[in-house]
Amino acid sequence: MWGIGVAVYFVAVIFRTSLGVAGLDAVERFHINASALSTFSILQVLVYAGMQIPVGLMVDRLGTKKVLTLGVVLFTVGQLGFALSPSYGTALAARALLGCGDAMTFISVLRLGTRWFPARRGPMIAQVAALFGMAGNLVSTIFISRTLGSLGWAATFAGSALAGVVVLVLLLLFLKDHPEGHEPPPAEHAGAAYVRRQIAASWREPGTRLGMWVHFTTQFPAMFFLLLWGLPFLVEAQGLSRAVAGELLTLIVLSNMVVGLVYGQVIARHHAARVPLALGTVGATALVWAAIVLYPGDHAPMSLLVTLCAVLGACGPASMIGFDFARPANPPERQGTASGIVNMGGFTASMTTLLAVGVLLDMTGDNYRIAFSSVFVLQTVGIAQILRLRSRTARRERERLVASRVEAVHVPV
Repeated sequence: MWGIGVAVYFVAVIFRTSLGVAGLDAVERFHINASALSTFSILQVLVYAGMQIPVGLMVDRLGTKKVLTLGVVLFTVGQLGFALSPSYGTALAARALLGCGDAMTFISVLRLGTRWFPARRGPMIAQVAALFGMAGNLVSTIFISRTLGSLGWAATFAGSALAGVVVLVLLLLFLKDHPEGHEPPPAEHAGAAYVRRQIAASWREPGTRLGMWVHFTTQFPAMFFLLLWGLPFLVEAQGLSRAVAGELLTLIVLSNMVVGLVYGQVIARHHAARVPLALGTVGATALVWAAIVLYPGDHAPMSLLVTLCAVLGACGPASMIGFDFARPANPPERQGTASGIVNMGGFTASMTTLLAVGVLLDMTGDNYRIAFSSVFVLQTVGIAQILRLRSRTARRERERLVASRVEAVHVPV
């Protein structure tokens, strides 16, 4: 069951990241500048981020299968529409539709994991799900980038849309929300009051807020690099060929997959490692990023670019740590809502950076050093919030653990 959900997420990530290797082609096809190009990804991420809390509420209320089915239909139609769009405006609408469908996948997969696996496996299951998502990114960087050159725009994007049809059939035929005999309690009556209670209760938990800020601070450097600006930066600013730039983007994905397995194992065994891993990843990213931005020559050496891409690969697994703060802080009936709040963090940061980089590139005549320096602003904000919330979250987790032990004590009559 979980594998079907992961397959849906795998295809969603292929569609989400396909523009990352087609940015230069999109500029030629739609005759647009850097700001207009960034609008594609900004709109897609804006819709994705804005949908996170509504999707979390939908998953808690309707169950996984219904939400995933709607998501697959939307992102498949969006990918097909993007393939056939005759103008910039219709292409924008298609990416918005794709972002809406994509927004319904990951939270649903997390919910499947909590229904089909014991709680102690939560960190590892979440990291493995993200690993399969990065495998979808690998498909984009390797196959879609190559087929664009041989088959062209329409055939490449329309052909990839067939993968959405395949997972939709699997989903409709085989997926179940939960094991037999483990049905969740009936959902409360839906309405505005119910929605407000779910969101307010999730937000009151410091673990939910800390998870959101961890996701915010760790995810976006790799996300905006892979989603749009990595290929133009490597080709235009660093003077690499598209083939070499594609290999470096592939390195990010491969690094992500390896680091994800390591982080999942470490966190499953040592919960105290969550904040150090998150902050360590942010620090390493900032250090290498600064080395690229401040490098005195016109082009950074290949060894430094390789190091950057290897370190960016740790951003995705580090962002998954955010869910490991929200998961124990919320009961099962609020897991979808809490996950939506956390997931909104990284995509809000990604959207902000996509916009900032595009605007700064146009303002400075494609000066990537200045444009990429905007990363440090969001990292500083995120680190401050993580440091502010970490002790409060740790205290709440200790209180919850003590309470659970007291309830488990058997007192003879």
